[in-house]
Amino acid sequence: MPNGVQRGASALRWRGFVLEGITLCWNVAGVVVLAIAALAAHSVALAGFGLDSVIEIGASAVVIWELRATDQQRQRRALRGIGVSFMLLSAYLAIQGTLVIIARYHASRSPLGIWWTAVTALVMFALAAGKQRTGKLLDNPVLRTEGRVTFVDGLLATAVVLGLALNASLGWWWADPLAGYVILGYGVREGLGALRD
Repeated sequence: MPNGVQRGASALRWRGFVLEGITLCWNVAGVVVLAIAALAAHSVALAGFGLDSVIEIGASAVVIWELRATDQQRQRRALRGIGVSFMLLSAYLAIQGTLVIIARYHASRSPLGIWWTAVTALVMFALAAGKQRTGKLLDNPVLRTEGRVTFVDGLLATAVVLGLALNASLGWWWADPLAGYVILGYGVREGLGALRD
């Protein structure tokens, strides 16, 4: 491989590391903020989004591991790990959301949760665009897949904000577990997609 191409690939890999590092740090902070907000408001959506942040931490760690020495076996193992994580999240949300709806449990208002998830949506959309572009240039399916996960994470943050806002402004208690079901549907879709890849 010519030196210029090698340097270009190294720079792109470094960009991938930086993007995943930012994602990792943001989600570590998010787990703490969301745990506080979810416990204070007794919110299924915030708890589910916090678990999604834990999975995103795992996914970022997997991509960082894979970027260190890219080969097909590492890529398959990385995609399988991401897929299994999302299936576990989906199972948790299915059980928790159903129990909340059956019990008609009302979550409290959560200004902290609304603020954090709104900012998270913007951050995730920006990171997803960078990962997609970098993964495409590197021809790296793991980085591209994790970029899709990050993009949908932004969509999920948007859904959670809407659920929390509807609960806070109109008293629609069911909007909170409904937002959890949105995350559940996404988790199944992305988990199966990663396992198929």
